[in-house]
Amino acid sequence: MKKLKNEKELVKKAIEEGVRYGEERGAVVFEPTDSAELKIEYIYRLLVHDKLIQPMPEDQVSQQSMRHKLALWASRL
Repeated sequence: MKKLKNEKELVKKAIEEGVRYGEERGAVVFEPTDSAELKIEYIYRLLVHDKLIQPMPEDQVSQQSMRHKLALWASRL
């Protein structure tokens, strides 16, 4: 997995867009106290469920790999 040049900024954008998407869809309401890790996992699983991103094999799912997938998704927005 090759790290993206501006992955940190793309992850932030993905969290913002993912939170907006999940709340507009009515699937989730995030609290201000929710951690970034929790948001990343929920957004990843929601996007996989809605077939907006391709799922990874379950044994390869980690916080880092989910961040990378979300950064790739945000780069296409």
